[in-house]
Amino acid sequence: MDKQTVSTTANNEGVATVTLNRPDKHNAFDDTIIAELREAFDNLAERDDVRVVVLASEGKNFSAGADLAWMKRMAGYDYGHNMKDAEALAGMLKALFDLPQPTIARVQGAAFGGAVGLVSCCDMAVGSERASFSLSEVKIGLVPATISPYVIRAIGERAARRYFVTGERFGAAAALQAGLLNEVVPEAELDGAVASLVESILGNGPQAVRAAKDLINSVAGKEIDGDLIEDTCARIAHIRVSKEGQEGLGAFLDKRRPDWLTGEEA
Repeated sequence: MDKQTVSTTANNEGVATVTLNRPDKHNAFDDTIIAELREAFDNLAERDDVRVVVLASEGKNFSAGADLAWMKRMAGYDYGHNMKDAEALAGMLKALFDLPQPTIARVQGAAFGGAVGLVSCCDMAVGSERASFSLSEVKIGLVPATISPYVIRAIGERAARRYFVTGERFGAAAALQAGLLNEVVPEAELDGAVASLVESILGNGPQAVRAAKDLINSVAGKEIDGDLIEDTCARIAHIRVSKEGQEGLGAFLDKRRPDWLTGEEA
């Protein structure tokens, strides 16, 4: 491998950036880039010093989806090889979705096919005004199967019923309306908008942020019954008596900055 198609950097504030680094191919992905993304996400999941993960890409476009050469290889695969290939993609997407840290997608230009899955797996997504999207699989006789659990969670069943079967290209405004994007800004303001979200997250209790993300994943779609209510009660009771919870409550009541903002232990 001459050059990694995925790079990971982290700063002293705990912000990691995973960058698709294949601009000459519009960051289209293949089995190599899928494996590198999976490795990056697995490594970040183990890092307590990383508090936020930004998913970005180099060049004019976020990602054109599947690489043509990879698609040609897949066309010659039998069912078993296609299953293994799909499982690798599914594992990478699940690793991104399961990251304990909050994740932010920075989307410029086109995000097609599987790239819509990457955006959907992130907790938040900010796009430039020229961002555009397409679930174009049906145009070549395929379906967006592996990414579908995440895309449907992001845009809802109603929007999925349209975009899955039309394969049409839609812009940033439609993506915002559907819930795929949380915010749309001029391209020159894209980095600033992402930085603003990062700053908001870093101002909060590090363990509370992780617990809040886990809370959403544990509660969403569940029936509101006795078991769920008991679980949520246990969660708040646990975090109230935790070291960070005690520090946060004490700082609020004492009208001072908590130690995660001052860098001093309580």
